[in-house]
Amino acid sequence: MATLTVTHTESVTLNGAARGSTNSLSITGVDDIYHRIITVPTGDTTIATFHSVVTASDASLDLAHAKYIRVTNLDGSAAVVLQLQITNADSAADENAAIKVGAGESFLLGNMDAGIGSSGAADTGATAIAVGSLEDLESIIVTAPSEVKVEMFVASVA
Repeated sequence: MATLTVTHTESVTLNGAARGSTNSLSITGVDDIYHRIITVPTGDTTIATFHSVVTASDASLDLAHAKYIRVTNLDGSAAVVLQLQITNADSAADENAAIKVGAGESFLLGNMDAGIGSSGAADTGATAIAVGSLEDLESIIVTAPSEVKVEMFVASVA
């Protein structure tokens, strides 16, 4: 088993003063890595599915063991939209959160076992709705305006 170390560094000089910080996260017990560069055509493409029970013939990732997920948009100019899809236990319908990821930007997720908020109610548009429950991540879908490449990195523990 290995330890994954993730380091984020911001560095900027503003008005002659150096600003920024460095933060590190260590995830111990890593025994499985999923790393892939994916060519995403125009439209919607599912780049990962997650299940709580994974079989040898299943191409999905084990949700309970995935502790670090990174999706990077490798395109030089086009933004993509990530859809984090969940199945809401309170309804039969799937729900998703959409996140715009600009050219060269990354989106990170930590432990996703019951980790995405679901309101459990329809959005009226008038007021913010409190999160009713946290649900399991079901899939990650990339919506691209043209063909782009994205990189996906997932670290899992036993």
